[in-house]
Amino acid sequence: MHTSVVIGPEALPALAELLARPAVSQVFVLVDGNTARQCLPLLEKHLPTSYQLIEIPAGEGYKTLASCDTVWCQLTEQRADRHAVLVNLGGGVVTDLGGFAAALYKRGIRFVQVPTTLLAQVDASVGGKTGVDFQGYKNQLGVFQAPAAVFIEPQFLQTLDPRQLKSGYAEVLKHWLIADAAAFAQHRRLGWLTDNWTPIIRESVALKERIVSQDPLENGPRKLLNFGHTVGHALESYLLTQPGREALHGEAVAAGLVCESWLSVQRGLLSPEELDKIETFVLSVFDKLAFVGLETAAIAEFALQDKKNAGATIQCTLLQGIGNGVFDQPVTLAEIAESLRYYHRL
Repeated sequence: MHTSVVIGPEALPALAELLARPAVSQVFVLVDGNTARQCLPLLEKHLPTSYQLIEIPAGEGYKTLASCDTVWCQLTEQRADRHAVLVNLGGGVVTDLGGFAAALYKRGIRFVQVPTTLLAQVDASVGGKTGVDFQGYKNQLGVFQAPAAVFIEPQFLQTLDPRQLKSGYAEVLKHWLIADAAAFAQHRRLGWLTDNWTPIIRESVALKERIVSQDPLENGPRKLLNFGHTVGHALESYLLTQPGREALHGEAVAAGLVCESWLSVQRGLLSPEELDKIETFVLSVFDKLAFVGLETAAIAEFALQDKKNAGATIQCTLLQGIGNGVFDQPVTLAEIAESLRYYHRL
């Protein structure tokens, strides 16, 4: 499942070269309302003049089969054949949904990812996971399907507000916590803001590719990449059901990093001193998500649908020390609820 990833100023010219190949019959570009306005102008000069635009509304609430229907209808109306290429220009919602829609159309057409958010550049666009939310559960429907290539232009990050940039930083932080203690220590000293994201993007992509190459279909070590996500997805899914309280994916993951680090301490895998370092840094970057203690049981229930579960057993990734993730750690609903209460009290 190895995919070519091009990072830096050469990314969009490389995309243009790929799309100009004779084997490409048609080019479609998937955008949302935000990337159509803010990112398409930068991409457009690298596209063939005959490209066709498909637009979906922006936001996690539109990462649905209904949005896929929009994509499939337009591909069908334009008689897209199996030699067409779908260019997904956007954050995690667009890259996940676009990859999923492409994988199912005519049993699969090629797609390329052009991630425009930090979260998508360091995580969502790399690794060949695609999917949509279903009945309130994150990524409940999806397939493993590698993109033809990923083109990462850090210049797109200039379109993001600080909240979106922070959301992506949660995935960077996750990578350090599971596999790079030295980078975590370094960036704790430096703080989260930087004038040059390119080295951090390169490091994160290399780390993720290294793990995915060992385990493309998530039967083993790839589960490490879910650290923070068992609790994080549950929290994100619950807050999506509460109008006006929705959290960005990275904000929920940041809370999950603290909760699952606390669970690691309860298991005797992580020291209290290491937990203190993690939660102090996380809370220096991210605002705490607000919920009341009475909601913790309802939030925890969402973890029963987590894709890593084995039957009724909730399987979590925890830390055996900073920089060393361990997967397939069984946890109970009561423990997840207690970890949320711990976070709430901080």
